Amino acid sequence: MLLLHPPIEPWLQRAPEGCRIALLADRDDFTKVYLRAQPDNEELQIEMRAVGRSGSLARYEAVLPWDRSNVATTYAFKVVHDGTQTWLAADGMHAHPPREAELFRVHTDRVPPDWVREQVFYEIFPDRFFRGNEPRDRRGETVYGAAPFPVVQLDWNAISDPRQASHTFYGGDLDGITQKLDYLQGELGVTALYLTPVFTSGSNHKYDTQDFDHVDPHFGGNAALARLCHAMHARGLKIVLDAVVNHTGTNHPWFNQWNQHPILGAFQSPDSPWRGWYAFEDDGTPRYWKGHKSLPVLDFSHPGVRSIVYQSHNAILRRWLRPPYAIDGWRFDVIHMLGEGGRPRNNAHYVREFRRAVKEENPNAYLLGEHFSEATRWLQGDQEDGAMNYYGFTRPVQAWLAGVDVVLDPTRLDTAQFEAWLARARSAIPFDIQLTQFNLLDSHDTPRFLTLAGNDLARTKLAATLLLAYPGVPCIYYGDEIGTEGGADPDCRRCFDWDRSRWKIDLFEHYRALITLRKQRREWRDGAYQTLALGEDWLAFARYTESEATIVILNRGAAVEVAIPVWRLPLPLARWRQVAGSTIEPAGGEVTLSVPAAEAVILLAET
Repeated sequence: MLLLHPPIEPWLQRAPEGCRIALLADRDDFTKVYLRAQPDNEELQIEMRAVGRSGSLARYEAVLPWDRSNVATTYAFKVVHDGTQTWLAADGMHAHPPREAELFRVHTDRVPPDWVREQVFYEIFPDRFFRGNEPRDRRGETVYGAAPFPVVQLDWNAISDPRQASHTFYGGDLDGITQKLDYLQGELGVTALYLTPVFTSGSNHKYDTQDFDHVDPHFGGNAALARLCHAMHARGLKIVLDAVVNHTGTNHPWFNQWNQHPILGAFQSPDSPWRGWYAFEDDGTPRYWKGHKSLPVLDFSHPGVRSIVYQSHNAILRRWLRPPYAIDGWRFDVIHMLGEGGRPRNNAHYVREFRRAVKEENPNAYLLGEHFSEATRWLQGDQEDGAMNYYGFTRPVQAWLAGVDVVLDPTRLDTAQFEAWLARARSAIPFDIQLTQFNLLDSHDTPRFLTLAGNDLARTKLAATLLLAYPGVPCIYYGDEIGTEGGADPDCRRCFDWDRSRWKIDLFEHYRALITLRKQRREWRDGAYQTLALGEDWLAFARYTESEATIVILNRGAAVEVAIPVWRLPLPLARWRQVAGSTIEPAGGEVTLSVPAAEAVILLAET
């Protein structure tokens, strides 16, 4: 039996009194069909009526009343047939009523900003992207982290010593990014940037902030950020910055461990005005983020911290959303760990407060959270607009295509297990938020996917196809498109190699073609998702709207002949055209084709 509910228009239509919901099925002889709702936490079963067909599938409809008591309105379907019942929830079919966590979820309005789902993001680690200006000679300077360190200044592309990871600099800056916008937008096709931290800090990674009011002078200062933002917005591009507000650096004036500022810092004395801004252990030692002694943790139980971070008019999270910068959103570093007492006590409250403050400044700002583990509880519509989707995308893709887990232990995932992992992660959050999940293959915190895959370009291209075609907003880590390699941090932060003779051009052209398709095909950005078929080493899924459809077939194994049941889609589709290939006519409701070894095939619907 096939029961299907695509949670997009026209199968989900919002109205003031409720939401018109459609259930699709491969048969029309059910005894009863119900929409199960829970307004005000009380179960309600609403009988659905047959209203015709969507493609070859029978269509049933009912109006789901809005739940005015909870953040999201939840629902499921019950079908009575042949003396038994089948339930459909967001994670699939059940023989009994599904659990609360498995229900479909919808909000009265589309919660994340609409612009986010339209983007192709590109992450940049500014020190390693491009030098817009000749870097100042910093030899002899000292930076302050867990200890005083001498600055190490290297030529572009020189190999760094991992033991000097935090204090090695190459001189990339924000003007360098501005100068490369023609490459980013014009050649590659990206539409939005996410920059790792840019505020004044001792390290090259800048997660140890020492001044939230100023962009690091080695990046060009506030004026360089203003120039970059102006140039990007003039081109219609978006920019998201990194907000590091769980902790500061040891050299921040509030903490002042190294006596570099003419004030009494929290580290120096219990009498410091900023002592209560930081979390301390019972013995008086500071609490550091995960034990890293360069990162003392802030305590949000203190009103001063709340004021400076999000409450006051010129709070950190507010001021950079205004001109001359007018950034388009924040990526929140370790957002799940901040709270009171240096622990995530009352974390949800503070994340909601962040959301309220940011949306007051710009209702269309994007709130993106960093989570290496499952982020479901932060993605229900009242906290984040999306998460760095390590759990629901990066980790399953690494396991299926590279054979490793998050800590680089070997693993083996068959395709059914891979598909089930993706489905569980998708089903746990409202689909509108799934469309703004921040999908990535790697980042400044992880090894490069190409390296994880043993420099297997074929599997890397399969992963890139998934990145651009799967539900969510894709983010390319700088240099992935040209085949930059790199192991675990800090090796994953190598300089971008601007010598095109060393680029993996085939991979670059693959990324460009996928980005072009994503821009052309609305279903890749807004469409429903449906798994159509799978084998031991291959997966076929569809993305579709009411009038457009794409089928993506990914094969990690040997060449295989596949039969794709296109009749399961709720659209009257007559023919399919293979990208850079021929037109295929379905026979008996199926499309049959050969998929080469370690390749992807993309089929576009011709109505």
